[in-house]
Parts: sequence; structure tokens; C-alpha cells
Amino acid sequence: MVNIYIAGPLFTEGERFLLEKIDLICKKYQLLTYLPHRDAGLFKRDEKKEADFFFENDIKKLIESDIIIAVLNGQDSDSGTSWEMGYGYARNKRIIGYINDIRVYDPKLQLNAMVGSSLDYLVTDLNQLEEVIQQFK
Repeated sequence: MVNIYIAGPLFTEGERFLLEKIDLICKKYQLLTYLPHRDAGLFKRDEKKEADFFFENDIKKLIESDIIIAVLNGQDSDSGTSWEMGYGYARNKRIIGYINDIRVYDPKLQLNAMVGSSLDYLVTDLNQLEEVIQQFK
């Protein structure tokens, strides 16, 4: 079975909602998913013990994953998401980038070269994402 790590900013309800929508698409094709906020929980920045648990659990799940789906919306991609992508890239994981941001004219030009060059796929809406995900069922 294919394991998918869903990475993206998770600081607002809207950000978490998008990650959960991506999770539902993956589950439609019986793919196993890991959502950091769902599976490791959210932590308070001043709680080092919780942050360490979150970090260690995410590392374990990145190692177990086959594919990383990274939400890259915004003026610049989230630092945690970028770190997860770099770690996954170094471990030869496939990486799917998702940008659906009306501020971005050309997603390929918007991305930092290091982030953009690490992607196997770049999609700009959930329908395109689903088309790519179907390949892995």
C-alpha cells in the first residue's frame, strides 16, 4: 500500500481544511495518509516537549512515506513544508507540489528554485491533484 505524507502550513482552520480535503482524495483511492495535525496533534510553540514529539513523529512518517504532497500556497512556501520536502527529496521520495493561489501568475516561476526543482509533479487545483494521485492506487 502507498503511504502519503501530506505537508503544508497548518496554522489556520482554512489551511488544515485544505490538507483534510487532500486527505479525502487520497482515501478515495485507498491510499494511506499521514496528516501531521491529525496524527501528531498541534503543539504550542513554548512547549519544547510537545515540539520534540511532533518533530520525531513527523520524521518517522516521512521515512515511511512513498510520496509527499506539499501545499505551496502563499507568497513563499511554508518553511516547515519546505524542510519536509527537502528531507523527503534526500530520501528519494516522490513529491507533488500543489499551488492554488490567485496571487500567483505562473506557479513554476513563483517557487524558489530549490523547491521547484525537487518536485515530480506540480498541480494547480484539486482535480489535477486527483489525476496524479490515481496513478499511485
